[in-house]
Amino acid sequence: MANTFKNYTSASVGTSPVTTYTVAGGTTSVTIGLTISNTTTSQIKIDVQAAGVFIIKDAPIPSGSALSALDGKVILEAADTVVVTSDTATSADVILSVLEQT
Repeated sequence: MANTFKNYTSASVGTSPVTTYTVAGGTTSVTIGLTISNTTTSQIKIDVQAAGVFIIKDAPIPSGSALSALDGKVILEAADTVVVTSDTATSADVILSVLEQT
């Protein structure tokens, strides 16, 4: 079984859901970090879903700040997704770190 550390990013996330990551077939992923930064001059609220359930909902991020959305690890199976949505257009950058096991 191969283990590979990878980062996935999404820039300028806005009010439409953005799929930052989809687990490939035959792969299990361990999420080890998820940071979302507010790139605007106003506070925003963020939603993050993994495998169709909310990790965080309406989490406020002050202007110029960032939020680490994981307190622990989340295991994702093949075809699971990580989806991020903001309440403000083009307002957030996302970086997701995973350990992929194939």
